[in-house]
Amino acid sequence: MRFHRDDALIVVDVQRDFCPGGALEIAGGGDIVPIINRLMAEAAASGACIVTSRDWHPKDHASFNARGGVWPEHCIQESNGAKFHEGLRLPPDALVISKGADLHKDQYSAFDGTGLTDELRRRGIRRVIIRGLALDVCVRASALDAARAGFETRVMRRRRGRYRIKTASAQYWK
Repeated sequence: MRFHRDDALIVVDVQRDFCPGGALEIAGGGDIVPIINRLMAEAAASGACIVTSRDWHPKDHASFNARGGVWPEHCIQESNGAKFHEGLRLPPDALVISKGADLHKDQYSAFDGTGLTDELRRRGIRRVIIRGLALDVCVRASALDAARAGFETRVMRRRRGRYRIKTASAQYWK
């Protein structure tokens, strides 16, 4: 992958609760950590912005089953499950975006109420490359919001042993 100074690599929700043994485990969740580490090193070497999002829920979050939501408890603020995967090597200057902190609503997108759009514009970012966990939920929502905000948006996803980059659009998710 070739990164440029006006790019942002957005790493979505590589947290313990989404990895093997976590409260909301995604099959193979830990397998992408070495790939993301390589991408972050490449992005950092080129001067691209590195962003990582995290679910950061209060204990009684509205999306949890106990409150009538659709998800089991996961990524509760300050819990072990909310920590980034132990193998993830975040650069010290990575921008960490917390989402889902509003007790009464879910926020799947790294752009939803986080100020990320304005921050990326302030930094002169034109293109975002997104890779992470929960392709059908949080990666999807982040990609569509990035495209709606006017960023050239690419999503890296795995197909038959390879990682492909696709342009985010409504057609991509059908």
